[in-house]
Amino acid sequence: MGLQIDIQAILANHAALAAKAPGARAAAVVKADAYGLGADRVAPALYAAGVRDFFVALAREGRAIRPLLPPDARINVLSGHMEGEDLTGLTPVLNSPAQFFRDRTMRPGQPFAIQLDTGMNRLGMEAPEWAAIRTEALAAGPSFIMSHLACADEPEHPANAAQLAAFRAMTDGCGVPRSLAATGGILLGPDYHFDLVRPGVGLYGGMPFADARPVVSLSLRVIQTRDVRAGEMVGYGATWHAERDSRIATVDAGYADGILRALSSSGAVLYAGDVACPIVGRVSMDLITVDVTDLATVPDLLHLICPQQPIDRLADLAGTIGYEILTSLGLRYQRTYL
Repeated sequence: MGLQIDIQAILANHAALAAKAPGARAAAVVKADAYGLGADRVAPALYAAGVRDFFVALAREGRAIRPLLPPDARINVLSGHMEGEDLTGLTPVLNSPAQFFRDRTMRPGQPFAIQLDTGMNRLGMEAPEWAAIRTEALAAGPSFIMSHLACADEPEHPANAAQLAAFRAMTDGCGVPRSLAATGGILLGPDYHFDLVRPGVGLYGGMPFADARPVVSLSLRVIQTRDVRAGEMVGYGATWHAERDSRIATVDAGYADGILRALSSSGAVLYAGDVACPIVGRVSMDLITVDVTDLATVPDLLHLICPQQPIDRLADLAGTIGYEILTSLGLRYQRTYL
């Protein structure tokens, strides 16, 4: 089985998103191991292309890539300053007054940023908390102030305008660089761009960046084929029975490799050229069974993620989102970086 990751497509997607916000610096979100695709390969390539601002979720993610990037690369940790964390060479994005005072006590003079909650109710200081420490926080010189949009992938959602207004009310006149837009926010237009944008899933070929170049392709090896007579079962639970005499291929991946069990008999297919071969029966831990009856010859490889079935199409069939498809891809694949 082989997972191909197109680094040049990631760089092209970053350039395209950066071009949509020409007045802002374009960072790169490389949390969750660059959305499952290998931060050790992706982050240095982005740096070489001119990116200087990176975002990770956890301090240990930042520590993993810190030695791979020159000192002028800024690695921002979205979970902020958690007790006991080593933040050497990293910039915590502080989410509460408690984090702010902990960080300033333990790391005086070291870089930090601030996250504000503008209505998502997930991370960041709420307006009264921010008002209480704003003067002291601004005097300490944060690198930037940010918030995060809850509904940026739905351009007409009223929450976008409400969060924008809240962000402006909390930060106008602060004299500090500001950041509100991730991939979806970039696509909402200039009002949301401010000084720093944070493209994430769009770098890796995911929606809502419909113009993204595909980054990932996934090919699975055929281990065995067999003839199944009409009426016979295939797979765990006997959930699928052949309606005709069929040829079934078993391929070498399953839910342990991030191919979600929800794809069982969902309409998901593997491709042999332009011929769609349906997944039949249940996706199991290490194996998938595929109806290849309509193929004249069964190839050695069948393709699950490909131009005909990109990550968001697969996500729709599984009842999830492209982010989960990407970040679920396991470590057993032989990876090839293009």
